[in-house]
Amino acid sequence: MSNESRANSQQGGHDHETAPEQKPIAPGMALGAVAVLVLVAVLLAGFGVIKRKNAGTVLAERTTELAPPTVIAAQAKLGAPVDSFVLPGNVAAYTDAPIYARTSGYLTKWYFDMGARVQKGALLAEIATPEVDQQLAQAEADLNTAKATANNARIQADRYMGLVQSNAVSHQDTDTFVSQAAATEAAVKSAEANVQRLRELKSFEKVYAPFDGVVTARNIDTGQLINAGAGAGSGAASELFHMQAIQTLRVYANLPQIYSQNVKRGAKIDLNFAEHSGKTYQGTLVRTSDAIDPASRTLLVEIDVDNRAGELLPGSLAQVHFKTPAASPTFLVPAAALIFRREGMRVGLVVNGNVAHLVPVTISEDDGATVQIVTGLSAADQVIQDPPDSLIEGEKVSVVSPGKPGDTGGK
Repeated sequence: MSNESRANSQQGGHDHETAPEQKPIAPGMALGAVAVLVLVAVLLAGFGVIKRKNAGTVLAERTTELAPPTVIAAQAKLGAPVDSFVLPGNVAAYTDAPIYARTSGYLTKWYFDMGARVQKGALLAEIATPEVDQQLAQAEADLNTAKATANNARIQADRYMGLVQSNAVSHQDTDTFVSQAAATEAAVKSAEANVQRLRELKSFEKVYAPFDGVVTARNIDTGQLINAGAGAGSGAASELFHMQAIQTLRVYANLPQIYSQNVKRGAKIDLNFAEHSGKTYQGTLVRTSDAIDPASRTLLVEIDVDNRAGELLPGSLAQVHFKTPAASPTFLVPAAALIFRREGMRVGLVVNGNVAHLVPVTISEDDGATVQIVTGLSAADQVIQDPPDSLIEGEKVSVVSPGKPGDTGGK
């Protein structure tokens, strides 16, 4: 054997002796590895299922969102040829007046209290005015003095007029006395006017009713200081009494502009009052303001109603029933068809078979279930009966005829 072969044999034997011995895998470790793999596989599978489920939910929601809403559309019903509507009316007395004093003094007596019915010229109260009495006495004395002075001046003027003709006095002196006579006559007239003024002022010591009516307020009492005139504030006069004539009452109502040309003077109008349930009163439309209020776009009308029985009270609220020929064709739609938007009231229509179109409308009467449309609709319009809140202009819709839920007209 050669040396090289011997060396290889020795090296091979050495390698065989130093190689480690391989140990077998334990059963527990193998099971753990399998379990980890199975768990990872389950987690991956669950994640995939959840992801697919979420994707399906989002797709379904998006599909539902983009799907056209289903609406019920029907042709608008033509309204009655005569409009019958009710408006609130403010009831006022035919004549309403505060009673003030025309002279200052102290109240000595009053004769009628709140709720009293009085006739024109009835004595309401008396006022003591000692200052006015003294002023009147002084004015009368001044008048007598003025008359005496004027009488003397007139005598002097007449005497000089006779003497000047015989040149016994000068023309200048004569003119002076004639002028003095004229001036004293003017002073007499001034004094007479002052006396008459004070007599008139004294006559205001008695306060009389200016018309037939009822005393609705008494704001004075015996011994109270009375200031002449009318006004407000500290020291200003306050009203003594307040009177209203209630034999005939005025009822004021604001008529919408669209009916302003349809009401006529002399028309009979029915009135209802909450305190007289079931009873109808009739009034007469006597006048209008003949001008549209630019703030409310309404016409103020006055209706007079007979109240000689005294059943109605001024200041109350009336329900005024108007019946006028329709100014233009009106249409009845369900109240649920109205869409309230920031830009105003709208009604949804279906155009071109399946497109929503929102139109502005004006209503005249609302009974809770239906509303009467006076502008914005035509006889051929298909009105969406109960539109969704999210309905927008130009949106595609799926149309269902009333009573046929399965019949869709949209595409």
